[in-house]
Amino acid sequence: MAGFFKSLFNKITNRAEIDWDELESDLISADLGIRQTTAILDELRDLGRDISADDVVATTRRHLAKRLPADSPPPAPRADGKPFVILVVGVNGTGKTTSSAKLGLWLQKRGHSVIMAAADTFRAAAVEQLQRWGERLNLPVVKGSPNADPSSVCFSAHQKAIAAGTEFLICDTAGRIHTRHNLMEELGKIRRTLAKQDETAPHLTLLVVDATTGSNALNQAKEFHKASPLDGLIVTKLDGSGKGGIAVTIHEQLGIAPRFIGTGEEPEAFAIFEKERFVQEVL
Repeated sequence: MAGFFKSLFNKITNRAEIDWDELESDLISADLGIRQTTAILDELRDLGRDISADDVVATTRRHLAKRLPADSPPPAPRADGKPFVILVVGVNGTGKTTSSAKLGLWLQKRGHSVIMAAADTFRAAAVEQLQRWGERLNLPVVKGSPNADPSSVCFSAHQKAIAAGTEFLICDTAGRIHTRHNLMEELGKIRRTLAKQDETAPHLTLLVVDATTGSNALNQAKEFHKASPLDGLIVTKLDGSGKGGIAVTIHEQLGIAPRFIGTGEEPEAFAIFEKERFVQEVL
């Protein structure tokens, strides 16, 4: 039993009876939201008997499983041989650049060829960070000159990926929402630039959210979704924070499903989202 459920289980096991107010506060603080928390508490009260820690955990898991989407198929190489283009977006500090590299490794380990574009050009550290990951994981990285236009970096990387017959291109893009207008402009320009060489690109846009930031992550998802339609989430920092409930809330409110999860610092601590495993092991 992982993070959130483990601490909940231990807390309730050591009590003579349930403290309903405390339980409500614990569920809300795990980012399950008021509506979901109320539904869980109502169901527990309706049992009409003494509630055990097992009851609380089983009921909460069942509610989460009901609200999470079915597993999505993993990204697959395209039948026409052109690169499958993945845009990775998110604010700085969520683990965006690291997640881009981990996703590259995840695809590479499944036998796919990958090129990465260091298109978060306004944060020099992000470009260097992706380059270091590329060297460490043996993944080619395309970068532009300092402060280069992010869309031009994506264009060059896309060109190289097409010429080399590379199966996947991962673009690590802008890490900020300083004004929504700028974000929309930049992501819109990247999408238009990629479409010049392949009108179907990008094929997957993933938002990286930090599980420990709670409702902030929901606000970020709303902003990015307006700027560039999102296809899924990469949920990071799920190594013991016990706050993966935000993935449920984002899916419920915006219809954006979790696609990958980051569970630690190591490059291999990254997995495709599987509902059953997420509910049983991660939370």
